[in-house]
Amino acid sequence: MANTYTQIYIQLIFAVKFRENKISEEIRDDVEKYICGIFNHKKQRVLAIYANPDHIHIFFCYRNLQISIPDLVKVVKVESTNFVNEKKYLSNHFSWQEGYGAFSYSKSQKENVINYVLNQKEHHEKQSFKNEYIDFLKKFEIEFKNEYLFDFFE
Repeated sequence: MANTYTQIYIQLIFAVKFRENKISEEIRDDVEKYICGIFNHKKQRVLAIYANPDHIHIFFCYRNLQISIPDLVKVVKVESTNFVNEKKYLSNHFSWQEGYGAFSYSKSQKENVINYVLNQKEHHEKQSFKNEYIDFLKKFEIEFKNEYLFDFFE
């Protein structure tokens, strides 16, 4: 598209189905690299990614407006699910839970969000994913109903 320029920073968060701890340290790097490849193929630029055992954070520069965020998330979930299952990384089936969070940031927040995503392991030693996700919804003033959140198992 001629004369169309964008700079939109988005953090995506979504969970493993049933919030199971399926993304082990042994496969985390491969899963992250594969997902980054999907983003690159869709002409998006990942700035930071961290796959926790039961959920993932992806901070990216949304620059190809030819694909909507819901369509991008769908492609990422389907293709990464197929990748994990075809590689037989797990003894049972892997898939992502329905839904996701997408949160926008300004350029001035970019470095802080990158650091936040890359330091997920340390962050989750202090705060659960459920509390983290609800804090995001509140911080971004998103109205929500508990029954429509991810399945959280304490």
